[in-house]
Amino acid sequence: MIRLHAVPGSRSFRVHWLLAEMGLEPEIENYRIGDGSLGTEAFRDVNPAGRVPALEIDGMTLIESGAIIEYLCETRPEHGLGRLPGDAERPEFLVWLHYAETVATLIQNLNLQQVFLPDPAMRSPTVIGMETRRLATVLKPLEKRVSGQDYLLASGFSAVDIMFGFGVDAAFHYVHGAKFPALGAYHARLAARPAYQTALAVQGPDTIYGQPFYEVPDG
Repeated sequence: MIRLHAVPGSRSFRVHWLLAEMGLEPEIENYRIGDGSLGTEAFRDVNPAGRVPALEIDGMTLIESGAIIEYLCETRPEHGLGRLPGDAERPEFLVWLHYAETVATLIQNLNLQQVFLPDPAMRSPTVIGMETRRLATVLKPLEKRVSGQDYLLASGFSAVDIMFGFGVDAAFHYVHGAKFPALGAYHARLAARPAYQTALAVQGPDTIYGQPFYEVPDG
């Protein structure tokens, strides 16, 4: 049995997409941020932090998307989506795998300010402006990287692209895609993959963003 605890449009999409690339079909338990479902005692038994993703697989429950991705790649190497110890690309693989959280954390901070604060008066234009500039800065190495090759590793598509597929899509709610044309084309390549489309169809559209783009507020 494979069961994925997920919020559509969140980091859980990374895990669902990787499973689809491996030809694995999990049961999906969908939750929604803000409706209390992540704070129930039943879910806290799954993940005490009250966050997704959580993946029940191989007789255990795993949390943290990066750790789950790494575990799946190492326990199912036949799919060629990881870079195992001894592989020349292993150091790069690990760097990009964890750099994805640098991007995701900035998106998370902007989500809090722009989406989840219940009263617009609680938002800080200063913090939003600062975090938006930081997000644009950390995207620049990605833009440069995929300007010269299709995927982040020279050898081709891997799980690090799955880690960033979520981040790039979410980042374009806060930074203008026109400033990152190579990243836009990169995301289009990722979104065209059959496994991406399979995961998206099963998990459903994101439940986080109420509009396609969020400008930095005046203030």
